[in-house]
Amino acid sequence: MDLSLIDEWFQSLNFGDEAYRGMFQIFAVVLFTAILSFISSKFFSQIERQFEKTKNLWDDTLLHAGRKPASYLIWLLGLSVAAHTANKYSEAEIFSLVEPIREVGVILLLALFVVRFISGAEKIVVSPEKMKEPMDATTVSAMGKLLRASVLITAGLIVLQTLGYSISGVLAFGGIGGIAVGFAAKDLLANFFGGLMVYLDRPFKVGDWVRSPDKDIEGTVEHIGWRLTTIRTFDKRPLYVPNATFTSISVQNPSRMSHRRIYETIGVRYQDGSSVNSIIASVKDMLLKHDGIDSTQTLIVNFNAFGASSLDFFIYTFTKTTNWIEYHEVKQDVLLKIMAIIEEQGAEFAFPTTTVHLPDEMKISASSPELAGIASEAQ
Repeated sequence: MDLSLIDEWFQSLNFGDEAYRGMFQIFAVVLFTAILSFISSKFFSQIERQFEKTKNLWDDTLLHAGRKPASYLIWLLGLSVAAHTANKYSEAEIFSLVEPIREVGVILLLALFVVRFISGAEKIVVSPEKMKEPMDATTVSAMGKLLRASVLITAGLIVLQTLGYSISGVLAFGGIGGIAVGFAAKDLLANFFGGLMVYLDRPFKVGDWVRSPDKDIEGTVEHIGWRLTTIRTFDKRPLYVPNATFTSISVQNPSRMSHRRIYETIGVRYQDGSSVNSIIASVKDMLLKHDGIDSTQTLIVNFNAFGASSLDFFIYTFTKTTNWIEYHEVKQDVLLKIMAIIEEQGAEFAFPTTTVHLPDEMKISASSPELAGIASEAQ
C-alpha cells in the first residue's frame, strides 16, 4: 500500500526523524481503524433497529451474519496498513507475511459470513413462529451441515491457491490418499453414510420415540450426528448408537403411530355362559359410544375360546389419542366399564380352579374313628 502522501505530509511538518514519523503514522492508522470500527458498530446498530420494523426475516439474518465479519475486516485491513508502515521503516523480514495474511484473512472472513448466514437461515426455516410451513428440523440440520462443510472446504482450497499451492496437485493427492484413508477408516465412513441415509430417508427425527426389535434400543432421539445418534433411554441414560447400525436393523417409530391399540382377553365363569351374549353386546355398545375410542377403526368384541376355567372373549379396538399417558387413562376407563357391565349382568370373572371328581367306591367310612377324625378336620 502506498503511504507516500502521508509520509510527505509528516515530512512537510518537520515532525522529527523517520522513526518518530513512522510511530505517529502507525498510531494514526490504528486510531483511524478504531474510529472506523466504532462507526461501523453504530451503523449496524442503527440499521438493525430499522430492520426490526420490517416483516422480512432475511434482512435481519443477513445483518447479523455480516456484523462481526465486517468489524474483523476493518481491523484486519487497518492492522495490515499499520504493518506496511512499520515495514517501510524497519524492513524486518516478518513484515513480508503481511500481504498473504491479509488475503487469507479476507477469504476466511467471507467464509465466516456465509457460515453465519447459513446458521441463521436454519433457525428461520424450522421456526413455526417465523414460517407458515416450517421445514423438518432433521433435514434442515443435514443441509446446513453439508453447506457449511462445502463453504469451509472451498475456502480452504482458495487459501491454498492464494498461498501458492497447486489445487490440482492437492486434489490428485487427495484422490490417491482417499483410497488409503477409505480402507483405514471404513467404519468411520460406514457411520458417515449411515447418517446420510438417516438424513435422506428420515425414518426418525430429533424428538421421536424409536425402538428396534433387533437390538436393545429404545428411547427418545436427542441428536443425529454424522457418526453417532444419541438416544435418551426411558431410564434417562444416554445411548450412543453408531449410524452404521441403522443400515442393518429394523427401526420402529411409535411417535408416528396414528392410534394406540387396546387388545385384552377377558374370562367369565362357565356358570355364566347364558350371559355371555348380553355381556358382549353391552361391551361393544359401550366401546362404540366411548369418547376416547375411534369407532371408525377396527372394533371387535367376540367370544373367543373355551378356556381351562373360563369362557374367554376379547376386545380389539383403537384409541383416538397416541399420547402414552392419555392412552392408559382411556384403557383404564374401558376396563372399569367392562367390569361394571359383567357385574350388572350378574356374572363374575373367572379365576383358575381345579375340580377333583372321586369315584363312588372311594368313600371314607365313618366307622373308623381315625378316618372320621381326618374327615372332620378336612371339613
